[in-house]
Amino acid sequence: MVDRKDIGSWLTGPDTSGISKYPGERLGLPESGPGSIARAGRRIFGIVIDWTIALVISNFAFGGNQWATLAIFAIEQILLIGTLGYSIGHRIMGIHVVRLGGGPAGPLAAVVRTLLLCLVIPAVVFDPDQRGLHDKAMNTILIRR
Repeated sequence: MVDRKDIGSWLTGPDTSGISKYPGERLGLPESGPGSIARAGRRIFGIVIDWTIALVISNFAFGGNQWATLAIFAIEQILLIGTLGYSIGHRIMGIHVVRLGGGPAGPLAAVVRTLLLCLVIPAVVFDPDQRGLHDKAMNTILIRR
């Protein structure tokens, strides 16, 4: 005879014991506070700030040319992330880019991350730790300060 124990396993859903409870847990990062993964809201607002700065500069210097705006945005990202580890938008939102081991991202990572970020798709495809393909490609991560 079939009883509740026989069918209970599929009614309770899949086994989630191996799935992390929060983004960054698999990487050994805290759930919240300094050193935790920068969540989507901070990341999006930071990029909006950076894009707005690029758009303002482009409007004044290049008449709002879309390619000039993209170039200004890319230059800002490469220079600031490559040297300081954060862009203006990142700084305002309290996040920065580091390597998984905790060291600075560096110039090469900034260049590759920015090129992939400008393609958009690698930035919107992300893993359970909220790392976009542009971060995974360079072994970097955006964390809270």
